[in-house]
Amino acid sequence: MQRFVQLAFDLFGDDPPEAPRAPPAPGPAAAAPPAVPMAEVFQPGTWHHPRANRLVRLRGCEVGYEFQRGKRRTIGLSVGTEGLSVRAPRWSTFGEIEAVLQEKAGWVIDKLIEARERAERQARNRIAWADGVALPLLGEPVRLQLDPAHGFSGRGAALDSATRTLRVGLPRHASESQIRDAAQAWLMRHARNVFTERLNHFAPRLGVQWTRLSLSNADTRWGSASADGRIRLNWRLIHLSLDMVDYVVVHELSHLRHMDHSPRFWDVVASVMPDHLERRRALKASALPLGED
Repeated sequence: MQRFVQLAFDLFGDDPPEAPRAPPAPGPAAAAPPAVPMAEVFQPGTWHHPRANRLVRLRGCEVGYEFQRGKRRTIGLSVGTEGLSVRAPRWSTFGEIEAVLQEKAGWVIDKLIEARERAERQARNRIAWADGVALPLLGEPVRLQLDPAHGFSGRGAALDSATRTLRVGLPRHASESQIRDAAQAWLMRHARNVFTERLNHFAPRLGVQWTRLSLSNADTRWGSASADGRIRLNWRLIHLSLDMVDYVVVHELSHLRHMDHSPRFWDVVASVMPDHLERRRALKASALPLGED
């Protein structure tokens, strides 16, 4: 029986195809990553999804994954912050699912390692919500300052661009959750304004028209696009540099031309952003601050 396999990770799916070269010149970009003994990376049994209900051994490592059946045509593998999830059609046998997992073992292990490294970077960037804490805003730090004398006309907070200070209208004894909620509300409003401006900037250049912007709070997706022009962006992008925000905006707008990751799709991305591969790599290496939920 023919198998259909779908892979998903973060926003992007598979990497963009390499442009043909004649002949391809060997160099650092074409070199394989340095080999690391698997035992030095993790021990068998390390990778366990918190809702794992099946186990598989991939390349000598025990992986506990969340398995679900549903109304779908493909066997889908996705790796997120919690681990490996597998979705399969009702008619798929466990033998077929096992074969897919073994076939894609390298992809699964690579993504699990990436997810762990990302979680470690996020832990180092965890925000302790308090007076004086530094927050990343479009790639640059701003200082949060409690300012109980001002209510900011119901807005809760206001940015002093000259001093790079986010003044929050709360008393000095405000709790961590109160500070987080007030600052986060301002960040989300600012994100919507920035994202709207960038969508309006790139949409005409791509020959598309977006219809609605929604903000998401997803753990593993930067954004998504619907064929009817709806765009959904992770508000936490506002922490990252404008180059990375623009990459995600262009990526999603390009889906209004091609709802896939085919070479035609990447050609559309490259038409307005020739350095999209560099931006993509920077985005994948970034770590968003935690302590926000």
